[in-house]
Amino acid sequence: MAKKNVLLLVADDLGKQLSCYGAQDIKTPNIDQLASNGTRFEQAFASTASCSGSRSVIYTGLHTHQNGQYGLASHRHHFVTFDNVETAPKMLKQTGYRTGILGKIHVGPASVYPWEVQKESDTRDVTIIADQANEFFEQSQEDKRPFFLTIGFIDPHRDRTRGGFGNDQKYDSRIIPGQYLPENVNVPPFINDTPGTRFELAEYYNSIHRLDQGVGLVIKHLADSNLADSTLVIFISDNGPPFINSKTTLYDAGVCLPLIIRHPGLPPSISPNMVSYVDILPTILDFTDHPELIDPTKNRIGRSLLPILGTDTQNPSFDEVFGSHTFHEVTNYWPTRFIRDKRYKYHRNLAWRLDFPFAADLYGSLSWENIRNSNESDKMIGGRKLRDYFFRAPEELYDLKNDPNEVHNLVQDPEYAKVLDRLRTKLERWQRRTEDPWLYRDGVSVWFVRYHLPGMRIPDRLDFDAERPGNRDGAVYENGVWGAEVENESEG
Repeated sequence: MAKKNVLLLVADDLGKQLSCYGAQDIKTPNIDQLASNGTRFEQAFASTASCSGSRSVIYTGLHTHQNGQYGLASHRHHFVTFDNVETAPKMLKQTGYRTGILGKIHVGPASVYPWEVQKESDTRDVTIIADQANEFFEQSQEDKRPFFLTIGFIDPHRDRTRGGFGNDQKYDSRIIPGQYLPENVNVPPFINDTPGTRFELAEYYNSIHRLDQGVGLVIKHLADSNLADSTLVIFISDNGPPFINSKTTLYDAGVCLPLIIRHPGLPPSISPNMVSYVDILPTILDFTDHPELIDPTKNRIGRSLLPILGTDTQNPSFDEVFGSHTFHEVTNYWPTRFIRDKRYKYHRNLAWRLDFPFAADLYGSLSWENIRNSNESDKMIGGRKLRDYFFRAPEELYDLKNDPNEVHNLVQDPEYAKVLDRLRTKLERWQRRTEDPWLYRDGVSVWFVRYHLPGMRIPDRLDFDAERPGNRDGAVYENGVWGAEVENESEG
């Protein structure tokens, strides 16, 4: 390959509702075709189930608590990525790449994400986006520079109506409208089977139907431009479906998502490896032979996926992932972290005393309207009690082999004490490695009080306990680590 190009296709709020991922009630032939020619990851995980935060992780290789995009991008509230963060468009532009983005951007500031060509749009007319992509491909050919193009599709995000997904708009005649009906959809287990849910799922599927056509048009233009054989194509979603119990949560419904990577020189495969969105930037840098594949600041901990593309083999080092959510909208503060391996998932909820916040589009949905007004005496959200959704425990532990929907919290189960301790320890080690300011002990951020801690005894607990405020039983903090437990003493 004389030139190595990268095409990054980002869907908005798409879960695994694709026929190539086993969905029986929807057909996505163009995305399926891409998957049949590339590597389809069965266990790819977003770090956070929120649009801007997730995109920032893709572009920076850093978790949101590292890159500063703590929640949805809002210049009005200065909710944007840190000024000093290196990003894909900046790094590739520095090595001569022609960089561009079409459609949804939703990260900032522009100085941190300096795409050379920016055509921001909220259009769902995928023919417009495809035609712009074709123009970009042709201009890149004329420019004789390799390119990095990102396309941010709006579909299948909700529109600004109650229950709508943009399907009532007029589009180019090349787009075939979807024909999915409420009575024909299968309701996933994380949400309730109600009339409102069925209506919204049908509209959601019709939006995915349009997205699929957009992907097909873009890939065809890439091939017609004779660029397919030199282009790494990545298809990914930012977070899970826009329904309660999925989007904005770190449950698998919100973060276990489609990821398809077509490498022009490798055979198709289905990968069983657990990969994270922090791995996307290293993969792009590796493919383009970027000199900073190894991060000189050592902040990026993701790894290139090139060595595991084109193979169905499990690499033992890709066996766990981590996640970091702090905000959705600027008012939706609810910091939580997770670690997940092949079988178990552990959530550490830092603000568990707060009720879990609503994303605006979910609060206005018909599916939530049905749930809150149901006649059930003990209201449920999927298999979860409504009260357990809004008022969560400080820690959650799930055996995903026996409980894939993360309903039965095992934190208090003595049979899982060793698993709990192992995952707690690994999560804290990861929080330290990524300098997470939301690593709490005794209700205080370890990062912010670290200079005051040496020699101090810190109770081994997440939260301050007003009933047992003493610290004589705590572990001693020295040289950045916790020492051996101090023997019990009276609080006198």
